[in-house]
This record gives sequence, C-alpha cells and structure tokens, in this order.
Amino acid sequence: MTDNNQGLHNNALKFLDETKWKAGLDYSDIGVWELNTSDNEIFLSSITKKIIGFETDEDFGNKLEDWNIRVHPNDKQNYLKTLKKHLDGITPIFQCEYRIKCKNDTYKWILDRGIVITWFECGKPKKIIGTVTDISNSHIAKDKTIKALNLATEQNNKLRNFAHIVTHNLKQHAGNFESLLNFYKEAETEEEKNELITHLKTVSESLTKTITNLNQVVSVQSEKNKKTGKIYIAKEVDDILNSLDFVISENKATIHNNLDPRLYIYYNCSYFESIIQNLLTNAIKYRHPDRDPIITINNTFEKNFINLSVSDNGRGIDLDKFGKDVFGLYKTFHYNEDSEGVGLYLIKNQIETFGGEITVSSVVGEGTTFHIKIKNTKM
Repeated sequence: MTDNNQGLHNNALKFLDETKWKAGLDYSDIGVWELNTSDNEIFLSSITKKIIGFETDEDFGNKLEDWNIRVHPNDKQNYLKTLKKHLDGITPIFQCEYRIKCKNDTYKWILDRGIVITWFECGKPKKIIGTVTDISNSHIAKDKTIKALNLATEQNNKLRNFAHIVTHNLKQHAGNFESLLNFYKEAETEEEKNELITHLKTVSESLTKTITNLNQVVSVQSEKNKKTGKIYIAKEVDDILNSLDFVISENKATIHNNLDPRLYIYYNCSYFESIIQNLLTNAIKYRHPDRDPIITINNTFEKNFINLSVSDNGRGIDLDKFGKDVFGLYKTFHYNEDSEGVGLYLIKNQIETFGGEITVSSVVGEGTTFHIKIKNTKM
C-alpha cells in the first residue's frame, strides 16, 4: 500500500470512528465541546446547544465567552477556578457542576467534564475536549430529598420539644397537687382545709388550661402553621402568677409584674406560658438562702421587637464557668436534687421557634436577669 493510500485508509477509519462516536453521544443526550486555547474558539455540538435552547442559533457558541457569560453568577467563580486548575495541570480532568442560563432565561444544572488532549511545545494546553450533561432532574430530586430530610428533622425536634414540655409543665402541676394534698391531710381545722381546697381548684384550673394549650401544639403540622393568637402579656403573666400562687406564697416570694397592660404579641399561648412559668419557678427554686425571692418583670420596645426581662435576687450563675452551657439540655449549675436541666433548653427553643432570642446576665450571689427579644409582628 502506498503512503497516499495509507493516508486515505487512516482518514477513512478515523471518519468511521468519529461517526460511531458521534452517533453514540447523540443517542445518549450528551453534548460535546472542543476548545482551542490559542484563540478561545470553541466548538459546541448540536446536543450541547440543544441543552440550553440554542440548537437553531448558528451564531451562538463560536467563542468561549458565549458560554461563560451564561454561567450562574453564584457558580462562576468555582467553575473558572476548577477549569484553571486542570489547565495548570493540578487536576487530571476538569469536572464541575454548575447552573447555566438557557435561551429562555431559565437555569439548568449541568455536569461539565473535559480533558487536555494536546499541548504546545512550551507545555501549555492547546486543545481540550469535553462533554456536557443535563443533570437538572437529579438536582431537583436531590433538593426534594434534602427538604424531606429537613422536614423529618424538624418534626422530630418538635416531637422531642413537645415531650419535654409535657413532662416539665405537668410535673409542676403534679408537684403542686402532691404538696397541697399532703398539707390537706395535716390540716387541723376546716378553715385550713377550705383554704387548701381553694388552692387545689386554682391548680386544677391551671392544669386544664395547660392541657388545652398543649393539645393545640399536638395539632400543629408545621412550624409555619403553628397556631398563634393575640396575647396581652401582662394579663397572661397575671394568670400564670395566679396558677403559681401556692408556690409563691410558700416560698415567701414577691413578684412585680411591671408589664404594660396594653402590650400584646401574636404568639403560641402554650409556649408563652411555658417560657414565663419556667423562668419564674427557676427564680424561686434557685433563691438565695439568705433572703426571700424578689422577681421583677419589665418590658422595653425597639423597632419590630418587644424586649422582656425577668430579674431575680437569687444565687446567680457563674457565666465564666457555665456561660456556654446555660441553655443546654440537661445542663445544671446548682446542686438542687430536683434540677433536671430542661427548663432553659425548652425556653430557648420555644423563643427561637418564633424568631426571637434569649440572653442572660448574672452575678454570682446577687441575681440573674433573662433578656427575651420577641418579634412584634403577626405571624
């Protein structure tokens, strides 16, 4: 075979190979591209153009910038950085997932892969070939999976939070009943018994209200649909103080409700009750051994927020030692046998559920103040 015939034969084989290669890619919906780095001229196959809606546009895709300008702004830096790493020989292949703007101004997710196949004599890349695959469907499925996992996590957190609310809130009522019944057994006069019956009725009414509110929480299907209502917080605090009347009097506590009676918020009633009740009972539980508890509740305003503060003259918390754990689950800072480390954890979660926040300031031996910021908007 002559050299000329050999050349024709090789070209024929190359044509057949390229035809089979191209046909295979066409059937697989994989686009092909080829880039010459000397002039940044690029060849885009019909499938590549079709992926982004330019299959009938002959003027599109002759220069690399035609493609690069359509890369999503949030993805462009990573795309260019990944391509440069391959061109500099740092990575064996170029591979990147990013969004590309289609002709109709929508975005598609694509998987872009390429490899240098020829180099200049100086060692710099000369020609790169690559493929483009539309992976939008897999990204949609991935997003759905992530949303489902987030929803499941959210629901599990709500379930755990609700279980803690039930345990913690009902335990307070059960303790009140137990104490009052013990006092009733020891009462010697009808007057004492009648007074204790009055306290029992008050605790019973408070328990009924708590169960009703908790039942509302059970019916909640998602955080966005969490049932909220208009709460006049001064009145709500008075109701909570009434339910805690026996605990307050037994511990000789003084509580000043300085809240503006006109002040209201849109909030979940069960959560608000739990927040205030936990803060008040904690202030009483951790009272200073040398003085009666004095608790003060105040409010201030700022744009879009209402600030509540609950201050006491109790033992205080060593924030240098326990500051990072104050709102942790099962974290305790005093040596009371009935300390569980649940209340402050609940409070923080309940406040953050509605876009608020809670912080604490404290001086050991002097007292503690909890600062609560609540959104002043209807949800």
